[in-house]
Amino acid sequence: MNDNIEAFLDSWPRIQEGILTTVYLTLGGAVLAFALSLILGLAASNRHLYVRGPARVVVEFFRGTSLLVQLFWLFYVMPLLGFQLDSMFCGILALGLNYGAYGAEVVRGSISAVARPQWEAALALNFSAWQRLYRVVFPQAWVQMIPPLTNLLIQLLKGSALASFILLQDLTYQIEQLRRGTGDTLFAFGIGLVLYFIIAYILTLFMNVLEIRAKGRLGVGPSLREVLSLRPEKVNENVGVGR
Repeated sequence: MNDNIEAFLDSWPRIQEGILTTVYLTLGGAVLAFALSLILGLAASNRHLYVRGPARVVVEFFRGTSLLVQLFWLFYVMPLLGFQLDSMFCGILALGLNYGAYGAEVVRGSISAVARPQWEAALALNFSAWQRLYRVVFPQAWVQMIPPLTNLLIQLLKGSALASFILLQDLTYQIEQLRRGTGDTLFAFGIGLVLYFIIAYILTLFMNVLEIRAKGRLGVGPSLREVLSLRPEKVNENVGVGR
């Protein structure tokens, strides 16, 4: 056991580099996926077929093909067609395209779930199409989007482990090197589980903060300041009166 700990401490600088690579892949892929989710999700909700149709084709294609195959195409096949892409760029692009397609369905479904009277009220106020979306519909849809987007973000983090197949020395790669150095599979991959869990938990906390803030702005939950406050909330003495 002492030998394993010594090997881990010796490998820690390289594992830190692997963590950074995984974080870069996750954040880069998440930003691209979110942008594509909004674009494709809004396009898929459009009433015009010439806008909705291409969006649906893109979404179904990237949802229906393997992330690993997409990575191989970008890194190994594209050079055969004259396009040499950097490993990190390939990883971010593949993650963004794949999870952006799933996220587009989240955006489309959340926008469709906004009650119709909300759309009609915005129309009655003579809001433009952009104002209806930005000021009325999207804030309500955003609250519904965050939980499934959180799940997709964690899936994206775990999907980033495939980047080791395109020669990126991410966390999974460094954990495999630790396993080879120690010869102890249980120890090495146990370390990997803990490190991935810590990263995932930090991302989940961040998304929970976004959800609390979004609900607070809509008035359907406590504000972030109230949640972080150490003082207990005052109980409304009139609750239950007249029942």
